[in-house]
Amino acid sequence: METPALWKSHKEGFQQSLEYMQGRMEGRIKSIKTPWDKFNDATTDGIEWHSLTVIGGRPGAGKTLVKDQIIREASTLNPGETFRVLEFQFEMLARTTAIREYSSILGRTYKYLCSADGVLSKEDLRKCLAHAKKRKDEPIDVVETPITVNELKEQIQMYMNAHATRDEDGRVQYTNTIVTLDHSLLLKKSSFEKEKFDTLYNLGEALTELKRKYPIAFIVLSQLNRNVDSPERSEDGKYGNYILESDIFGGDALLQHADTLIGLNRPGKQKIRLYGPDKYIIEDDKTLVMHFLKCRNGDTRMSFFKAQFERMQITEMPTPPQAVKRVGTI
Repeated sequence: METPALWKSHKEGFQQSLEYMQGRMEGRIKSIKTPWDKFNDATTDGIEWHSLTVIGGRPGAGKTLVKDQIIREASTLNPGETFRVLEFQFEMLARTTAIREYSSILGRTYKYLCSADGVLSKEDLRKCLAHAKKRKDEPIDVVETPITVNELKEQIQMYMNAHATRDEDGRVQYTNTIVTLDHSLLLKKSSFEKEKFDTLYNLGEALTELKRKYPIAFIVLSQLNRNVDSPERSEDGKYGNYILESDIFGGDALLQHADTLIGLNRPGKQKIRLYGPDKYIIEDDKTLVMHFLKCRNGDTRMSFFKAQFERMQITEMPTPPQAVKRVGTI
């Protein structure tokens, strides 16, 4: 069989770019707005379709909370937009995620909703039932069974085809879909993958192939390398307090494929009170820091948030004051 030519005229790229720009100008093409203006401003007014967002952080830093809030509020924050959600959720049961959502809506703790901190009242159970009825028809699907990269790719292709339509000319129209993976380390190794790094390299390649073909916005959660927990990195006022690209587990495997890479940190949990060389004053362990380490179509920066873990809610907060300003800073 003759090898097909892979090149195409640069003219096509210009044409596609102009169509995309005009579509955004006219409001026909939009990013998915997240619940936080700081996040939207760092990116292209939210998460673009055909993109990969990787969020890395320690256990308990709030990665799943960030992902869950984006999904939970997506339909409200993006009225008039048609999209589906497919979640690969290997760490938590769908039941657990739903209870966490009730916690956010009612402002009650997870323990209370499970009658482990006082008995759940019939009135609060009724409110949970009403919320479940409201949400049950939203186009959200969950995969809980751990699978390999190839199986994940196959499931996504099946999903996109199952929800595709055809236009008047018979051309396939795929539905915009948010695909989440919580989290990358829980993917099963294939027989030909010797180490987890092999799995992550294959994952990066698979997600890039899929995002180029389909209108998917991937959100992938990842752990950090163990060296981030070395004692010297928890010393007040050190550059090592910050999350770096090299801290993301399998960073090289995912970094080159990611459009947005975020390092999520919770300094107070590490007993850090003066954060980084700028010595931002950390008042409690509810302060979250999002390090936007790579924003292919946005701006790298560091932004602060407040996590209300008892309510499963994250809100924006002002940048904390600095204990001592560095020479040359404004």
